[in-house]
Amino acid sequence: MKVILNQDIMGLGEEGDIKDVANGYARNFLLPKKLAVLHTRENLAVLEHKRVAIENRKEQKRKDAQGLRERLEAEEIKFAVPAGDNGKLFGSVNNTLVAAELEKKGFQIEKKRIEIPEHTIRSVGIYKVKVKLYDKEEAVIKLIVEGAAQPGAAPAAEPKPRQRRPRAAAAPAAAEPAPEPSERQTTQNEEAK
Repeated sequence: MKVILNQDIMGLGEEGDIKDVANGYARNFLLPKKLAVLHTRENLAVLEHKRVAIENRKEQKRKDAQGLRERLEAEEIKFAVPAGDNGKLFGSVNNTLVAAELEKKGFQIEKKRIEIPEHTIRSVGIYKVKVKLYDKEEAVIKLIVEGAAQPGAAPAAEPKPRQRRPRAAAAPAAAEPAPEPSERQTTQNEEAK
């Protein structure tokens, strides 16, 4: 089914594009949410009237993306995450954490636009993270993951060497006299009689 997009849809196209999509995708998602309209003569005529405004908006989005890319590439994000002695993190750094950190710095970036190598970072180091902006614009952010001490954990002290207890010499069982019954046991035995 051919449709005309009313908005930019990631993975499909930009506003004003004519796309051929599956019938169910158009009927159940694009058309009810007014993200697209059917490809008809009337809708094509409306699109031609809007064409200049759409092109102006696209050009403005490209300029904004270029400016955002320059600002993002100047940023450096640092994470202090609890890690072991070997540099392996207790947990991971993913696109949600990166998006939250960017938001603290004043950037509104959706987490699905952030591409982390291998989807998560699980060890200490310096990484390059791609952020998809608009069209083919991408920004590359430097991400530094540092190991931090675990909260509430004391510095590791050297373990004390274990000492062996001396073994008692095994005495023959016959040499030991039988224990005398305690007072309580004797009274219980007398009562039972």
